[in-house]
Amino acid sequence: MTIARAAALAVFLLSPLAAPALAAESEQYQNLLTPLYAGNQTIIGQEIAYPQGTPKVTAAIVTIPPGQETGWHTHQVPLFVYILEGEISVDYGDKGVKVYKAGDSLIEAMNWPHNATNKTDQPVKIMAVYMGAEDKPNAEPAEGAK
Repeated sequence: MTIARAAALAVFLLSPLAAPALAAESEQYQNLLTPLYAGNQTIIGQEIAYPQGTPKVTAAIVTIPPGQETGWHTHQVPLFVYILEGEISVDYGDKGVKVYKAGDSLIEAMNWPHNATNKTDQPVKIMAVYMGAEDKPNAEPAEGAK
């Protein structure tokens, strides 16, 4: 791109004529979205805090068979969860037990022991997106409830 074209583009983008075009594009894009989660807190009311270090995002499908559980564990990193299929019960100790069903989404508790159990006769499928760092594990075993 020549300097003259770049300058003309900059003038257009900063002009009042660009605002309707950018707003329409944003509106068009927004119409394509189905929001799953928007917020700044985990499911138990903690402020979301990103780890320091080199970013590492991991996306996975977690499948929990009927009658099985994850075992008590914690997350040092923010974890976005979307329940694809089934129903799961998560025990947060003195923060209570929460039940999530297909279509539910949340930011999981951080540095708080919890255990997810599939109490149904169908598998549970969960999309998990860990927003971590190279030197932080996505999950670690924990002693049990607080």
